Amino acid sequence: MAFEIVDSHCHLDFPDFQGELPQIIARAHEAGVSRMVTICTKLHNLPNVRAIVAAYPSVFYAAGIHPMSAAEHPPVSVEDLVALADDPKFVGIGETGLDYHYTAETAEIQQHSLRIHIEAAQETGLPLIIHSRAADEDMARILAEGMAAKPYSCVMHCFSSGEALGQAALEMGFYLSMSGVATFPKSQELRDIFARAPLDRILLETDSPYLAPPPYRGRRNEPAYTAFTARVGAGVFGVSEEAFAAATTANFDRLFPRAARKAQAA
Repeated sequence: MAFEIVDSHCHLDFPDFQGELPQIIARAHEAGVSRMVTICTKLHNLPNVRAIVAAYPSVFYAAGIHPMSAAEHPPVSVEDLVALADDPKFVGIGETGLDYHYTAETAEIQQHSLRIHIEAAQETGLPLIIHSRAADEDMARILAEGMAAKPYSCVMHCFSSGEALGQAALEMGFYLSMSGVATFPKSQELRDIFARAPLDRILLETDSPYLAPPPYRGRRNEPAYTAFTARVGAGVFGVSEEAFAAATTANFDRLFPRAARKAQAA
């Protein structure tokens, strides 16, 4: 793309990128991806994530316990997560959430972990990053309970849930993030849900190395491919690629002010 875009969710510390990060980051920049947020899903991987962030000014990070790992990961406290916010390049809490598709048997543990992450987001003022799969009703209820207790900001990462959860999230002031899933031929229903959302609540992401959009579907995803999702997103909202890029970048800056301030100072 000839316009600035942001990959709000990727996993640059995953083995899929080992030994190739300079090339991965360079290709992202060439594609117009000015900034990336790499997500640490297990806290014992924080040293690797921090090393990546230190090496690349355009990369920021968030950290939390992925719901599919909540039962096997050592318990995390609100204090543990809040302490991470001392790092100015730490920009979000998560990903956290609920996944009943693969790990429904740990639902209670996942819900407890989610509530801890919500409280950390409330305490730090940093946005919550949510993973939700096959858990729409519980997710909407727990997010609303948290909001009623104390407001916080949030993005529904890789949003591919039902319209009811999407609407509930929007009504709470949250954001929906568009990934490669929205570009798949069989995802018209999802594209329709996005089309009914306000453009000022939409983010872009890859979730790389997963969910590569066409023409790379089935292969390793990478931040540069955000551009392909952005082109589809522009069509979904009936705006130019330039307008869509500008809107989603402004949305990112609003939700992740630490990354916005850092970029302006660079």
